[in-house]
Amino acid sequence: MDPELRAAAKDALIRYGGDAFPNLFRTAKGTIVTDDEGREILDFTSGQMCATLGHNHPAITTAIKNSCDTALHMFSGMIPESVVKLGRLLADWLPPPLQKSLFLNTGSESNEAALRLAKITTGGYEVIALGGSWHGTTGGSAAATFASDRRGYGPKIPGNHVIPEPNAYRCPIEHCRDTCDMSCLRVGLKMFDMATDGEPAAIIAEPVVSAGGIIVPPEGYFDQLKSAAQDRGMKLIFDEAQTAFGRLGTATAAAKLGVVPDIMTLSKTLGGGLPLSATVTSAEIEEEAHHAGFTFYTSHVSDPLLANVGLAVLDTIAREELMPRAILMGEYLTKGLRDLQQRHEAIGDIRGDGLLIGVELVKDRHAREPFHDLGALTTERCFELGLSMNIRRRPERGSVWRIAPPLTVSTEEIDRAVTILDQALTESLDKI
Repeated sequence: MDPELRAAAKDALIRYGGDAFPNLFRTAKGTIVTDDEGREILDFTSGQMCATLGHNHPAITTAIKNSCDTALHMFSGMIPESVVKLGRLLADWLPPPLQKSLFLNTGSESNEAALRLAKITTGGYEVIALGGSWHGTTGGSAAATFASDRRGYGPKIPGNHVIPEPNAYRCPIEHCRDTCDMSCLRVGLKMFDMATDGEPAAIIAEPVVSAGGIIVPPEGYFDQLKSAAQDRGMKLIFDEAQTAFGRLGTATAAAKLGVVPDIMTLSKTLGGGLPLSATVTSAEIEEEAHHAGFTFYTSHVSDPLLANVGLAVLDTIAREELMPRAILMGEYLTKGLRDLQQRHEAIGDIRGDGLLIGVELVKDRHAREPFHDLGALTTERCFELGLSMNIRRRPERGSVWRIAPPLTVSTEEIDRAVTILDQALTESLDKI
């Protein structure tokens, strides 16, 4: 450990919110990150939900090294061959008619581009998003984000509306319990129809509402959401930052749901730990947007380095058969968590899909009051014991763990994580 470097972190860096550990970190490999004291820590958040192949997968590091011998960056008007190859491959992975891609860096950027596509092709500006949604921190994406962090930044972009999320465990309209009948959607749409300025543009949604507590909408929800968008002349956008390319055991959530959006955004799971995102739409929408004058310039649009990495990620997922593996490992992890639930009354609900799992902590299983203090204490204790966990905040404190290890996680690593979680819960409950 270098005390001077730790001190420099306090002096030289802006604190940007969320979890910040006192340690600094040196290396990452597979499911393990190593801090500046040499401690090995199981990473059950896949970095920032991005390292789905595990940290520093050889296929990714090889793609980076190969790019160093060809090209890292080009003028935005020069389209690298690797970008075309990735666009062609994505068209094969995604459900038709999604076939036209714009390659960017972050999820926020991909959602900004998607919203601009929707606005320029509909002529409207109003956007519907779900409660608990997280689409980014830039202008348009932040205005459509309702999980947290909305306060203190002044007025948002006009025209954004929120509808209640389909959370059967904690119904936002206090109507359902354990089985969502989609009254939340019907009420939300009625509220929008009352409030609209008559300029509808888009409905944007995560297939699994992640930051809002790993909420899996009921069967048929997205069919109704798509119909609602079509009835109002709006484009349906799926934000698949966390659900695409294996985490749910499928290429995309859209394919699993049998519902194809007008526009899909991809980010975290496409870059394997590097900043790569994409906005994908149909040839028809792309043609209409182009003729209307659509623009979206960034300094790193269509970068060849990142396209090479994206190609490596998709190839690895297919070659190592990581999609069916995510289902098996997700079932194994869920079983371990359900065993814990039998021993700890504070575990109120376990939900999710594949290797994207939420565990909600409560003070009482019947009343379901969120146990924020236990969430904070246990997350801290898990880290001390060698497990990095992510507690979701909404709006200020959290009581739902978001558990999303790499798709390459082993059963031994899952067993170790569950053992640590058991110990951390026991010790934390004794303190409260």
